[in-house]
Amino acid sequence: QQDQWLRPLLAGEIRSTYAMTEPQVASSDATNMQLTIVRDGDEYVLNGRKWWSSNIMHPNNEVLITMGLSNPEATRHQQHSMVLVPRDSDGLEVVRCVEVFGNYHSPAGHGELKFTNVRVPVDNIIMGEGQGFTIAQGRLGPGRFQYAMTNVGMAQRMMELMCARADQREPFGRKISEYSSVRQDIARARCSIEQARLLVLKAAAEMDKSGAKGARDYISMVKIIGPKLAQDVAERAMQVFGGKGVSGDTPIADMYVTGRLMRIADGPDEVHMNQLAKFTMAQVELQRQAGTGGIDWFGD
Repeated sequence: QQDQWLRPLLAGEIRSTYAMTEPQVASSDATNMQLTIVRDGDEYVLNGRKWWSSNIMHPNNEVLITMGLSNPEATRHQQHSMVLVPRDSDGLEVVRCVEVFGNYHSPAGHGELKFTNVRVPVDNIIMGEGQGFTIAQGRLGPGRFQYAMTNVGMAQRMMELMCARADQREPFGRKISEYSSVRQDIARARCSIEQARLLVLKAAAEMDKSGAKGARDYISMVKIIGPKLAQDVAERAMQVFGGKGVSGDTPIADMYVTGRLMRIADGPDEVHMNQLAKFTMAQVELQRQAGTGGIDWFGD
């Protein structure tokens, strides 16, 4: 597997697709996937559908990392597996390229896929049967953290563009940076960016110390605030730029769309807020039972 797929991927010679999300189930729960992976002799047979499969349209795409239901009688977190499916496999159909806000994201794109009796060698399984959820979590946790870093970087860039525009634009003989409303937009953007940056650094420290599982509350936090930060700063930057801000002449519109997309990708805001609230309530309850923490409970 490493010689055939991993090394060419690391060298940038080929591209891959992560095929997890499915159209018929709530795919924010990684235990919901229904595409079937059934062993038949020395092969696995795959049947089902996927969508939002990234990079599927890229001309250099050669392999799909595909999650499916392989052990339905096992416990919930051991029911799924990951297998490597060559892009040119018989029975693998790209139903359509899925638009994102009217954009096909060429040349990589996102696709809807149909698997009809797709056969791959048993050697194409990753880490053995029943390891799909573990692999997914290993990818999704750090991936959500990466989203937060990306959004902080985008917000920083948009703030810089906003400052330059405010200093250069002089409608009616007066720089727009002299207007208090524009200065407030810049100040709010700066405060929000620095707050998010500090939380991302805190999350990084927790990941280094405890791993992705130990830092899952912080990962949820940065996944929640990062995309919203990019959206908020983009809104302010668009107002400062006017019509130019929503055109393709600056990266602001694309960054706004990216931030909005990331509020859904790898788990929507609501899922992460629900998990974070449950985790926080459990932590506070443990503190209450231990008599620690900063909350005055006024008795029971």
